[in-house]
Amino acid sequence: MRAKKLSRDKHQHDRSDHRQEPTDPAPDTTNLAQLRHAAAGCRACDLWKNATQTVFGEGKPATTIMLVGEQPGDQEDRQGHPFVGPAGRVLDQALAEAGIERAEVYVTNVVKHFKWSPAERGKRRIHKKPRYSEIQACRPWLDAELNAVKPQVLVCLGASAAQGLLGRHFRVTRERGKMIVSLLAPHVMATVHPSSILRAQDDESRRAQMRAFVQDLKQVARLLRTKHPLPLSA
Repeated sequence: MRAKKLSRDKHQHDRSDHRQEPTDPAPDTTNLAQLRHAAAGCRACDLWKNATQTVFGEGKPATTIMLVGEQPGDQEDRQGHPFVGPAGRVLDQALAEAGIERAEVYVTNVVKHFKWSPAERGKRRIHKKPRYSEIQACRPWLDAELNAVKPQVLVCLGASAAQGLLGRHFRVTRERGKMIVSLLAPHVMATVHPSSILRAQDDESRRAQMRAFVQDLKQVARLLRTKHPLPLSA
């Protein structure tokens, strides 16, 4: 029995399109407003207990690009909007330099609640990386967003998003900036999370990492400017 269970678990983890039903499943609708309302009451994992609110994705219902990060941060949790904190400002700058308007992009996270621990001193809330089980508990909401938006280009920002969508063995360090064959969208790419740029050791490293991030996003911009139209989703 144990051998069969281990084999089944490995098969599930390796599937890039694995679905896991939460306690409160996402409703069968492509209406983003209805999905956002339903997600506000999600109790599929325990992260809601210490979060201020659910932070659902935002953007036009039928946009071309979807950016997926890890989870809301402190400011996102307080304000209820994705990518409005320091990492969001880095993302805005990179998008602008790449020639992509933020208003034309749908932004979301693989986890919709802020996972944190209190700082040893003061009132700061320190980000904690979500567990794979927490990412999978939230997966139906992301699947619902993908189904509603039907992006032509899906960009995974960071390891948590990439592994949550493309499999636990996916490595951003090896596959960064490459177009990946996936059923999730006609064009799929992984790059770093903008928060990693903020953690650079010095200004020179930060500028170099920012340039590389912008170059990744410029690939997306070039893809959208091609003379040939992007293929429609199946």
